[in-house]
Amino acid sequence: MNTALFGWLNGWEIVLLLAVVLLLFGARKLPELARGLGQGIREFKKASRDESER
Repeated sequence: MNTALFGWLNGWEIVLLLAVVLLLFGARKLPELARGLGQGIREFKKASRDESER
């Protein structure tokens, strides 16, 4: 069974990445970072939808 995410991250790499992010930014900043990332993704999707309608 292949547990790779997008073909280039496996389970342990994701855990390690999350641990590094937690160490760099701290637990208090994580919700703020996730919120900002979510807003950025939404804006990108909206812009790409608007562009494809033209």
